[in-house]
Amino acid sequence: MPSTELPVLFTCAGSRGLRATWAAEEAGVDVELKLLPFPPRFTAPEFLEINPLGTVPMLVDGETAMTESCAIAHYLASKGGDRSLVVEPDEADYAAYLDFTYHADATITFPQTVYMRFALFEKDKGWGEAGQAYAKWFWKRLVKLEQRLESREYLCADRFTVADICCGYALILARKVGLDEGVPATLKAYRERLIAREGYLRAVEREAAGPAAI
Repeated sequence: MPSTELPVLFTCAGSRGLRATWAAEEAGVDVELKLLPFPPRFTAPEFLEINPLGTVPMLVDGETAMTESCAIAHYLASKGGDRSLVVEPDEADYAAYLDFTYHADATITFPQTVYMRFALFEKDKGWGEAGQAYAKWFWKRLVKLEQRLESREYLCADRFTVADICCGYALILARKVGLDEGVPATLKAYRERLIAREGYLRAVEREAAGPAAI
């Protein structure tokens, strides 16, 4: 018989794990949310016994263990009764869906994380100039999203999908960490559409009220 245990999502409130929490809420998939203090590899060393990388999010679903936020979002969306969040292989925008879902971390979020290190977490080391260089790099990398959304409401298949969750999170993070100056107005409007969704609001509320992890 299949396991009746819920998938367990380890995360930090507002981190990349929000993609997974958001996808679960949109798809109507129950997960057991375990909130960790940030950064967990230092503040919750016992978490290293579960995930030696010490990174969040991490999803444990039976024998399945996943540590990539975009992959977890896709996985959870695929488990939902309504699969509209996922673009299927026989749909015209399948390739675009894959491309933008992976684009979210590989191209957009990467310069953000380096900026955050130089400009926020280690700013006392005098690396502000390097941080600003990565800020400009991030802004330049938004061009693909901007062009894609010139004539459409969502990225793929004329509907809200995991690709929007993954790329949208990067825009949400940009405002949170002081990178909004170079975000185009069209992408800010896109972000406003995303964060007005009930699934997003539920995800944020749930992370804010989540139980301690370990």
